[in-house]
Amino acid sequence: MHESAGCTLMLSKWLPSSAPAQSRHPWSVSLGLALALSTVGNVPFWWALSQLPEINSLRAYVGLTGIWATLTLLLWVFVNLVIWPWWRKPAGLALLVMSMSASYFMAMYGVVIDPTMVANALQTNTAEARDLLSLTLLLTLVVGAGLPGLWWWRLAPRAALGWQRWTQQLSAVVLGSVLAALLLLLVFQDLASLMRNHTNLRYMVNPFNTVYAVGHLAKSEQAQRQQPLQAIGDDARTRMPNAKAAPVLVLVVGETARAANFSIAGYARATTPQLQALQAQGDLFYFSQVQSCGTNTEVSVPCMFSHQDRTANANRAMNYESLLDVLFKAGWAVLWLDNQSGCKGVCDRVPHVNTSKLKHPSLCAAGECWDDIMLDGLSERMARLSPERRARGTVVVMHQMGSHGPAYYKRSPPNQKKFLPECTSNALSSCDKQALVNAYDNSISYTDYFLGQVVHWLQTQQQPTALWYVSDHGESLGEKGLYLHGMPYRMAPKEQTHVPMALWVSPTMRQRWALDEACLRTQQDKPWSHDNWFHTILGSADVQTGLYQSQLDITHACRH
Repeated sequence: MHESAGCTLMLSKWLPSSAPAQSRHPWSVSLGLALALSTVGNVPFWWALSQLPEINSLRAYVGLTGIWATLTLLLWVFVNLVIWPWWRKPAGLALLVMSMSASYFMAMYGVVIDPTMVANALQTNTAEARDLLSLTLLLTLVVGAGLPGLWWWRLAPRAALGWQRWTQQLSAVVLGSVLAALLLLLVFQDLASLMRNHTNLRYMVNPFNTVYAVGHLAKSEQAQRQQPLQAIGDDARTRMPNAKAAPVLVLVVGETARAANFSIAGYARATTPQLQALQAQGDLFYFSQVQSCGTNTEVSVPCMFSHQDRTANANRAMNYESLLDVLFKAGWAVLWLDNQSGCKGVCDRVPHVNTSKLKHPSLCAAGECWDDIMLDGLSERMARLSPERRARGTVVVMHQMGSHGPAYYKRSPPNQKKFLPECTSNALSSCDKQALVNAYDNSISYTDYFLGQVVHWLQTQQQPTALWYVSDHGESLGEKGLYLHGMPYRMAPKEQTHVPMALWVSPTMRQRWALDEACLRTQQDKPWSHDNWFHTILGSADVQTGLYQSQLDITHACRH
């Protein structure tokens, strides 16, 4: 009995309670939270600053101290602006969790927090989110957010009347703003130089980076939602072939495949033997200098299927129909198969199937399916499309799981693992470098196998057939301390923007296109990008519309 009471007493000292252990002046409480956020909550920012070549003198370290003091004061102002007595405890805890979560991912993967990264995070499905969870993340949140959060929860400001509380917080805002402005004047020259020369630092200051990113994204999406869907390609037409000659086009949208690890592009390891064999037969063309539209799926996939270029898509001023809508209006049968987290609005108005959650004894495991699942029952799915449309032609889009990280080892079946040992942790920076590359290369090798299977299926069809493959974006594997993808485009490394693209054409499709193969080989090493995808697919489908720009069609000059 006494022992139980003693345990209860001990626990009560640590667990949050409605009666705070002590009370302090409101300024000291809010300043304590600001200090926690500016120090523990910004470890990656301070580490990045300390590694810069400019930080090499006593003046530089004095400048760093000034930047820290300025940031602390700005956070003090921010805390007093947004945290009021009615939601003080959960709001402060939320800021700590937000800052430590962002710090963990910045430190672990070298990413920064900007609007596209937040958009990418919000689009993450359950399986992808599960791949990001780890004991390291839990410990980071417990130490970095839990301990300061416990202090914050128990330590309440001294009681004050309503008007006094307003006066105290607003006076803290004024005082903090004045002091921050004075300090900013002293460090402005050094700070401006650092931010100009190292733009990634702008997206590393917690929690301002997340608050800005969420606000900017919400504003952008609200503006886009208010825009009605704009129709495009209402004039689209295509020639009517005889029923037996109706073409089949398969468009494979790769995921997180970077060109640097494709042996068909010169990589030392044999990661793409299937593609190279098809190339040796003269049926496959590989385009070696292709740039992605973005550095994450949320940006790249809508951009690829848009009639606008990358710059126009980045502004997101209007909401337009996609390439698939134009093909549908031209009379083609269209089917989107998704083995990932969705088509990002591209396929909303055409038949689409999500294969990622199917139950298959050999093609699915642990709640996920390998990309082969998209070939299972494909002929039956196509047969259910409109016969009138199939008589003109069929476009099947396959959106891969591909090499989606950080759990690369999950992206290839056990019998497809050529390179061992593999990194089986999602804490990529702690993995052996070679084991990490092995896991990623196995995912590329499986993509090569999958593409070979798609080609084999196309070879069994009686109609003219062709396959276009391109990845949505690349991936960083530790180069310059970066992992995964999603860096702002203007500062993204080539590993995240240089992507593979390939075209396989059957003999009957070559005849249909009157394809000049020697001409097409001259196009293989020219600089292309996702901006060419829309027009190239329209050309491949023989769709006539005022939207089509022949100069952007990769194969136009070689089809007669």
